[in-house]
Amino acid sequence: MSRLHVVAEFAAVRWLRPLRTRAAVERRQRRLLRRHLRFLATRSPYFRGLAQGRALQLSQLPLMDKAVMMTHFDELNTVGVQRDDALRMALDGERTRDFAEELDGCSVGMSSGTSGHRGLFVVSTREREAWAGTVLARALPRGRMLGHRIALFLRADNTLYESVASKAVSFEYFDVFDDLQTNLARLADFAPTILVAPPSVLLQIAQRSTALGIAPQKVYSVAEVLEQRDADRIRRDFGIPVLHQIYQCTEGFLAHSCEHGTVHLNEDSVLFEREELGDGRFVPIVTDLRRRAQPIVRYRLGDILRVRQAPCPCGSALTGIDRIEGREGDTLQLSGSEGGTVPVFADAIGRVMLFVDGIRDYRLVQTARDALEVHLDTDDDEVRKKIADEILTLLDRLGCERPQLSFEMYLPDARSKMRRVRRDWMGDDDEKL
Repeated sequence: MSRLHVVAEFAAVRWLRPLRTRAAVERRQRRLLRRHLRFLATRSPYFRGLAQGRALQLSQLPLMDKAVMMTHFDELNTVGVQRDDALRMALDGERTRDFAEELDGCSVGMSSGTSGHRGLFVVSTREREAWAGTVLARALPRGRMLGHRIALFLRADNTLYESVASKAVSFEYFDVFDDLQTNLARLADFAPTILVAPPSVLLQIAQRSTALGIAPQKVYSVAEVLEQRDADRIRRDFGIPVLHQIYQCTEGFLAHSCEHGTVHLNEDSVLFEREELGDGRFVPIVTDLRRRAQPIVRYRLGDILRVRQAPCPCGSALTGIDRIEGREGDTLQLSGSEGGTVPVFADAIGRVMLFVDGIRDYRLVQTARDALEVHLDTDDDEVRKKIADEILTLLDRLGCERPQLSFEMYLPDARSKMRRVRRDWMGDDDEKL
């Protein structure tokens, strides 16, 4: 591990690569894309086969998804890693909770996200160093940069953090699968200045922050969709003006929030194509312009983003996002009052839940075409009636037939990512999603 490379990347992102205009952002993207496609045409058997001796053109390349990535894993990667070997190592890491082993000098990991489909990722040492420098440049406060203690609540340890630790910044990893009380005791001893965790974990820490005696300067939400109701609770309990977000997945470090709390796409290293859904919403198709060990090219994510219309006060030329709304597969598919199917986005459900007091935790699940289960942490009939009224009013406005609503008690699931809105019913439109 070369700390020098980490520091160089930190300096480039923080100070040497301002990209103050859209023209500057797009020039950098074009330059990196040309270089990247030339590399792939010679070093990746998969892309070499697509090129057939000609220059690769991004618009002519097929879309990728997790299934394509797994099917063509061996010929896609440029470091000679075999899928069976990588999968064996990744599974061993998940079982033992020890993620330090490398394969041919690369880190190997496994993800399921919220789709439940298993995926593999391979990252070279050089790429990990660049990633570390970029994340630190985005995450560390603008004033004080030295002496920070960063607490990371993650589902898998990343030894990269420990390898770049120094007097300037130290890391402490907390396995979210470990006992909560044990983790909280360690957290109190560590006294983090920066806290990084999924919203489901942040909610538990925030309500105990006074008793724990912790007061982090910055708090980052990661790995799960952040609902407005949850963000307000976390911000209030910690006493912080802004709850930040890092949007990262197997496919890369995709976005970060600025000091004003606006999430900005990391377009200085990732190219975003948009599959438009209307009303500012889109499904991103991403090309990581610097990731070479396992190329991510025209990878269609299952997430729904909504673009910010107004310029961000921070002045960044990177595209701003109003919300990361969740998985495309969790968009409700309900019968229309005039026939057909009406999509109901998770964000719309989350917003109407803001209008009802008396609940802390909820989950809404579509179990059939015209059946919704609402899981609440209360059995108060008045609260249930208010929620039913809000949901039905929303669905009436969207032109849906009124579904059957049933109520269940909310049971948290610490073994899975928190999804406030979930569609378990496989609808007619799933072939297209």
